[in-house]
This record gives sequence, structure tokens and C-alpha cells, in this order.
Amino acid sequence: MDQRIGVHGNGIHHVSVNGSLYPTKAKSRRQRWEVKPSEMANNTLNPIRAIVDGMKITPNPDKPMIALSIGDPTVFGNLPTDDAVLQAMKDAIDSQKYNGYAPSVGYLKSRQAVANFYSCPEAPLEAEDVILTSGCSQAIDLAISVLCNPGDNILVPCPGFSLYKTLAVSMGIKVKLYNLLPEKSWEIDLQHMESLIDERTSCLIITNPSNPCGSVFSKEHLQKILKVASRHCVPILADEIYTDMVSCSCPSMASLSSDVPILSCGGLAKRWLVPGWRLGWIQIHDRNDIFGSQIRQGLVKLTQRILGACTIVQGALEGILNNTSQSFYNNTISFLKSNSEICFNELSTIPGLNPVMPSGAMYLMVGIDMDHFPNFKNDVDFTERLVTEQSVFCLPASAFEYPNFFRIVVTVPGEMMVEACVRIREFCQCHYRPRSRDSNDLDQ
Repeated sequence: MDQRIGVHGNGIHHVSVNGSLYPTKAKSRRQRWEVKPSEMANNTLNPIRAIVDGMKITPNPDKPMIALSIGDPTVFGNLPTDDAVLQAMKDAIDSQKYNGYAPSVGYLKSRQAVANFYSCPEAPLEAEDVILTSGCSQAIDLAISVLCNPGDNILVPCPGFSLYKTLAVSMGIKVKLYNLLPEKSWEIDLQHMESLIDERTSCLIITNPSNPCGSVFSKEHLQKILKVASRHCVPILADEIYTDMVSCSCPSMASLSSDVPILSCGGLAKRWLVPGWRLGWIQIHDRNDIFGSQIRQGLVKLTQRILGACTIVQGALEGILNNTSQSFYNNTISFLKSNSEICFNELSTIPGLNPVMPSGAMYLMVGIDMDHFPNFKNDVDFTERLVTEQSVFCLPASAFEYPNFFRIVVTVPGEMMVEACVRIREFCQCHYRPRSRDSNDLDQ
């Protein structure tokens, strides 16, 4: 066997065997195939999928299915986007300007369009303060990733959007849940929230308007939240994807903050009714330069892991923001408000149910007085049987770590919402049982 020893420029000795080079250091050889998923993959869990996939969903064959569970406003085809939005996309495609790679943070012109659209004297924005992302979900992912290290903790609303926990836990970040109060239209229990903050709290997540609650915080309540964050020097991740989908005033967190730095996450998905187009953004509000250049540079580096939002949608973004008619926004909000009122008014007269009237987003939460429904173990059992008997699918709030409630999506056609409420009433009348003391009161 022909062996020759040589030294390469990097100082590593290699042995040439029959003309091939390999390091002299002995290596152990694997004896069998053993390919395992990473810890990150194993630690990634979507609570909604975990619960829904475990449910026995078999609709009543005599009744057409009404799905009130899916947070996608396009499902039933009754809420198309505006013609100007479609035209902007067609123009972007026809221009042939957006077929290549964009900068990882997005086209400068598109970032400027977002800045111009949302900038206000209380919270001014420039293009450099905007990062375009693949939907609001990636915006949230980047915000958590840039602010938190493994072993840190973040504060998340309960009930709240399940993605926060899905992302954080996969990164080794602890999630602490602060309570929302249904009796106060889902305001934050500020005392509880503040009690959870410690030296490893790296981020406070505020969802306003709320998914799953449909609540909208008042200006006064937002100011109280900011005082807590300021007192403990904790930055805020503001999930404001539904901020323009409201029937009341909904100021942004940044417009009220004098010192707390805020990463505001939003996107096209809900206001413009195009969730599949995957165009989101982070607005960096850092008036006192607390984030400084490091957080900004960190976000830029993180965007380079994948090259962000679809370039064609980026090319259409200026036209979408500037040309969508106000009547389109008004009609969407009017429809959602009408459906919410129909649903709330109908369900609030059903014994055993306690709906909470929403003010924004696309959702309504309904409390179940389980003492009156002894046939069911919990909200999952209740909603599962509702599908089996009435072909109405509502999402059990256990998916949001808030048992004995269920969430209704109010984007379905109006007549379908009315029919769903009729079926829910029939279901509850069939299974409702008065408490024993209620029976005694009736006998007296």
C-alpha cells in the first residue's frame, strides 16, 4: 500500500493512502443508523393541534357542518379582499420587478410604505424602524428570538394565542401565564402579572385586540400596563395584528409609551383579509434608544436565516396600503360587529352559557357553567359532543389553557351564525340540568 505523509498550509498532518487524503486522527464509526429529531423539534408543540387532533369529531350526518373554530376569515368566501388589493398584486406581478431576492429585512420602499401608513406624532416611524416578515407569526418569532435567551421567561396572557408558548418552549424559554379577567371584559389582572416578573423576565407579551377573547383594552388600561413594564424595565412585544379590526378606539401601545421600548407585530392577514399571503412586519419603537443598535442588528441577523416575506406581496404593499378603500374596512368591521351581536344576544339567553361581548378581532368567548352540564367532563367533552349531535364545531378554550370556555369565530355568513346559535341552544336545552339547590328553590 502506497502511503505518503504531507503537511498542508493549515498545519494539519494528513496521510495519503493510494492518492486519497484523510486526517490521521482515529474516528469511531457508528455501528448502526440512529437519526433522531432535535430537542427543538421534540419541544415544539401546538396546543390547538394537540387538543383538536385528539377529539372525536364525527358530525351529525343529518346536519351540515358549521365550523366556528377556524381563525381564517377567507374560509366561507363571504369576506373577499378589496379589489384594490388584488389590483396591486396584479400590477406587482406584471411589472416583473419582484421576481428575485429582496433584502432579508424587505425592500426599502415597502418598509417605508408601512412606516408612512402607521407613523403618528406620538410614535413616529421611519423605514429603518420596520422589518418585513413572512406573516405576523414570523414577526413574533423574531421578536422573541432577539429578546430572549434559554432560561429566560416571558409573560403571556391566559387565555392567549398559543403560538407564543409554542415558539418559546422550543427555544428553552419559560412561559409564565398572567390572568385575564372575563368579568372585566378580559382586562389584565395587573397585580397577578406584576407578581410574575423576576430578574429573568425578558419580555412582556400584550395581545390587543385579543385572540381568543376579542377584547380591546382601553387607553387607561394600556397606560397601567406600561407603568408595570416601566417599573420593572421589561420591554413589550405588542401583538397588534387585529388593531384595525375593532368597533371602538384602539390606540397602539407605542403611541402611549414614553419610555418602554416596544416591538409591535402586525401584518396584512386580518385587516386586508389575506392571511395566506404571509406578509407581516415588526415596528421598532425605541424613542429613548434602550434597544439601541444591538437589538436592531440582532433582528437583521435573524432575518437572514430565511429571506423573509414574499417579494411579490412586498412589491404590492405600497398600493395595498394606499389604495384600499375606507368602505372596505368599514364593511368588514360592520359585518363582524353584527355577527358578534347576533351571537352574544342569542347565547346570553341560554341557561348555562355566559358569553363575553367582544369589541374587536374575530372572536367571542363563551363560558360554560359545567355544574349545569353533568354529562360532560370538561369543555373538550362539551364541544366534542356539540359536533356529534349538532354539527357545530367550536374550539374548546383548553387549547388556550383556559378550561370551561369555548371560542367562536364570527366570520361565518350571518345566516350560518343564526343557525349555529339555534343548534347550540337546542344542544344546551337537551343537556342542561338545574343544580340540586336550584331544584329545592323551585319546590319551595
